[in-house]
Amino acid sequence: MFSLKGFTIYQLCLVSVVLVLFHGMPSSSSLSRRTSELMSKYPLIDGHNDLALRLRMQKNSLSQLNLYNYTKTATNINRLRAAHVGGQMFAAYVMCTAQDMDAVRLTLEQIDLIRRMCDQYPELELATTAEDMRNTKKIACLISIEGGHSIDSSLAALRMFYLLGVRSMSLTHNCNTPWAETSSVFYSYYKREISGLTDFGKAVVDEMNRLGMLIDLSHTSLATARAVLQRSRAPVIFSHSSSYTICNHSRNVPDDVLLMLKKNGGLIMVNFHNGFIACGGQANVSTVANHFDHLKHVVGAEHIGIGSDYDGATGFPEGLEDVSKYPALIGELLSRSWSEAELAGVLRLNFLRVFDSVEKVRDVLHDTAPGEVQIPFAEANNSCRLELKPPVIPQIRNDFSVHGDSPLLSFPLLSHKDNSAY
Repeated sequence: MFSLKGFTIYQLCLVSVVLVLFHGMPSSSSLSRRTSELMSKYPLIDGHNDLALRLRMQKNSLSQLNLYNYTKTATNINRLRAAHVGGQMFAAYVMCTAQDMDAVRLTLEQIDLIRRMCDQYPELELATTAEDMRNTKKIACLISIEGGHSIDSSLAALRMFYLLGVRSMSLTHNCNTPWAETSSVFYSYYKREISGLTDFGKAVVDEMNRLGMLIDLSHTSLATARAVLQRSRAPVIFSHSSSYTICNHSRNVPDDVLLMLKKNGGLIMVNFHNGFIACGGQANVSTVANHFDHLKHVVGAEHIGIGSDYDGATGFPEGLEDVSKYPALIGELLSRSWSEAELAGVLRLNFLRVFDSVEKVRDVLHDTAPGEVQIPFAEANNSCRLELKPPVIPQIRNDFSVHGDSPLLSFPLLSHKDNSAY
């Protein structure tokens, strides 16, 4: 066989092929550098984080911990900074089993915790507008409510939460509300034959459009999601859901709903939890990237974001165990030929575009009066709900106890028409 300085033609061809292949493959160091530069230029906005509830469940007050290096949660400030995080939607979440009890109070306490946390640490800053999130040099704190049970079927409560800085609300968590349906089957609250949205649920959607609040469809049933996508004048989000085609979990979004979301101009922010990424199996960074690839194929990169769900679940993919690991995912997507422009959108620009659009709808509706729709009492009836009508006033009897020194009280029921009860 012909030889040139000891190499056969076959060997020379083999070397040439290897050189061509490796020339097109970025080295580990160059990929890491590209990832860091990209994330520094476009600091990540994550759509869902449950740090506030985790701190409450661990019985820790803010004064008792150092959030820079706190290791009992997946989230701390040093990790957020290491991963170039520029904005975090913190969930003011309380369990939906608090529905019909003290959900409103508990939600207020969660909002208080988030606001104090973002005020206490100079690296954090409360944000209430897209412009706030765009301009801050700190880690923007955006407050969301996870579950419509937190408003106790009251548009007035929704408006008061808005005044406290809440800018997003998911319509359900793992329980139905009286006006919207969950994707879960864990609880029996407000089971009904009609799925989707009730008339009051439509009023909630309208009022959120008027206020300029992001409507979050994560945790809702498909019927409710479809009804909202048909109703809302503003783009909506799935703040922490993944692809149903890749993992057929009820919390994920099927392709037909994704296409409705694309038409709406909204955003799906990918959840990292193993249960939604690998249907409970083991997962790694590549498994998560598969969801991104499929979503890009169906709706395009401009409708995708990140909603990790850190501190809201246990069991995250190998290589994505906490908030410091976001760069591993961005590096993986770069290695799969995602462009830097596409990833700039995934990191933050897509979310800011949607938030801008929600605020533009708010501005269009500026002269619309606040909603005054009240849910029918029969639809939200429970033992802790008072029907407003003239009160029953107890009367004092003049007789005495056997000891002769203690007046006894009697409580006769008065007609609600009795004017003396006012």
